[in-house]
Amino acid sequence: MEYDYSFSEVVRIYDTDAQGIVHYAGYYRFFTDAMQEFVKAKGYSFPTVDENRWMVVLESNAKYIKSARMGDTLNTFLKVSSLSKKILRFDFNIMRGSESICQGYILHICIDKNSWKSTELPQGFIDGLIKKV
Repeated sequence: MEYDYSFSEVVRIYDTDAQGIVHYAGYYRFFTDAMQEFVKAKGYSFPTVDENRWMVVLESNAKYIKSARMGDTLNTFLKVSSLSKKILRFDFNIMRGSESICQGYILHICIDKNSWKSTELPQGFIDGLIKKV
């Protein structure tokens, strides 16, 4: 799979359990950091799309393949795998060197921040995400 973006980070103590191994929920921080940096590189903020629209998580998934430890450098690869008028899905592959250690996705839906009902994403946001940098 060809990815749209990669982001490198070091595992910190707050990502780990008492044994220095990344806690399962810690992998979502790596997903989220890559996602925010990708959207920021495209000129937008996240999860706030604009003054009236937010992106909220509809579904998420993570498959844990190998453990990461405090001090490891991890590269999170991101792909926009699905994008519609209201829905946005990011797929992730976290790698340590050449080995995949965690794969997953986060599915978002755009909502109106006042009514909390689903609404369409701005076309400029959609176009900006799929445009190659």
